[in-house]
Amino acid sequence: MGILSKKDAALILDPLADNNPITIQVLGICSALAITAELEASIVMAVSVLFVMGMGNVVISLMRNIIPSKIRIIVQLVVVATLVIVVDQVLKAFAYELSKTLSVFVGLIITNCIIMGRFEAFALANGPKRSFLDGIGNAAGYGFILVVIGFFRELLGSGTLLGIKVLGDPIEKTGLYAFGYENNGFMLLSPMALIVVGIIIWVQRSRNPALIEEN
Repeated sequence: MGILSKKDAALILDPLADNNPITIQVLGICSALAITAELEASIVMAVSVLFVMGMGNVVISLMRNIIPSKIRIIVQLVVVATLVIVVDQVLKAFAYELSKTLSVFVGLIITNCIIMGRFEAFALANGPKRSFLDGIGNAAGYGFILVVIGFFRELLGSGTLLGIKVLGDPIEKTGLYAFGYENNGFMLLSPMALIVVGIIIWVQRSRNPALIEEN
């Protein structure tokens, strides 16, 4: 018998595929468009949301029986805002340049509909353990899509990954550039992120036609 029951494991695995927050639930699209031009920013945002959602779900779950119904949204906002402040301060301390790039978008984690949706739909009705699994599962599903988009946008748009030249030097014409390859600048524009998301959705539904019928 595994560490997690089948139901608990599903809380982590389902959002990675057949119930992905971005490609199935169509949530969190804004950040997917805005910060995925670089793989590093995509990874940092994914980790940030993983921390905020995992911890936030646990805190809301622990407080669920003492939160007055009329102010539950306010309480949820306070919890997520506190966690976002922690993330922002850590970024400023250890990755200041990146924190300046992500500053606005890290702040917008507070209003991320995926996080607020999981607070409402799951954490308020379940215990801390299952709420934590649900939080990291949905955050992982969200982060996975961000990393995939960031990977292709930076690779095809700049010829780099994490700032490292992997296709050669476009100025000295080495690597693929020696054969006439040119970076696709359109990949760095936000509309291309939407197109990449569309391709991922197409691949996902091609692998599992049942998703088309459900949606």
